Amino acid sequence: MQEELSKNAAPTGTQTLLRGLAVVHAVAGGARDLKEIARLIGTTRSTTHRLASCLVDERYLRVVPQVGYLLGPKLIELGFQAREELPLVTLAGPYLDELSVLTGDTIHLAIREGDEVLYLQKIPGRNGPEMRSRVGHRMPLARTGIGKALMLDDAQQEWQRLYQISLPAGGKSQFWPQHPEQSWEQFQQRMLEYVAGGYAFDLEDNEPSIRCVAAPVRDASRRIVAGISIASTVPYMPLEKMAELIPLIKGVTARLSAELGAKI
Repeated sequence: MQEELSKNAAPTGTQTLLRGLAVVHAVAGGARDLKEIARLIGTTRSTTHRLASCLVDERYLRVVPQVGYLLGPKLIELGFQAREELPLVTLAGPYLDELSVLTGDTIHLAIREGDEVLYLQKIPGRNGPEMRSRVGHRMPLARTGIGKALMLDDAQQEWQRLYQISLPAGGKSQFWPQHPEQSWEQFQQRMLEYVAGGYAFDLEDNEPSIRCVAAPVRDASRRIVAGISIASTVPYMPLEKMAELIPLIKGVTARLSAELGAKI
């Protein structure tokens, strides 16, 4: 940071701003006293004290006895405000477009609402027939790949509840009557594999010939707030391709999560 500050002759006000931000970053990185902060940002102790005191007065930092400097409440307030002011669909748009260009498959963005998936965005694929999913469409969580991605942090008791309420009336799917249902044990085993891998599949669980690979999006608290999926019909989505798509979609959701403040 010292090198970065000194290599350009910035105006005095700009230098002060950059040094103040450097103090905040030093504290965020674990510096707890003036000596360590000064060492990290390359300023004198008196300058560091002046900057830190101003930041404490403005609530960007706080001083805790026996601990030292910590990030202050103003940063928490601004962080929540920044998150609320940037709609998820807008932020996710470039990432969805990227996946669409790279794969040619249908791309979905969805959130969890109660026991259902709510689709917020869809980019139709160039491969195969159009899918019946649409923006505003809802589906049971346990019957879709993106829904399973939204369930990855849930307890197994919750998985079982969601599995049971997703079972079609009479044991047959409205869209695929001849499809044999997974047992709870099979569903549970798959979910354990998905948790370990950080992704989820739809292996024609909801409608015939539709498969997808999905991964969760997390916010600054590491909570799952959304999911993204890549979907297509079986001829365009063999199991080998699904395995190859796992690192791609995990990479994209990790980058989007980082924009929402998650430390990946």
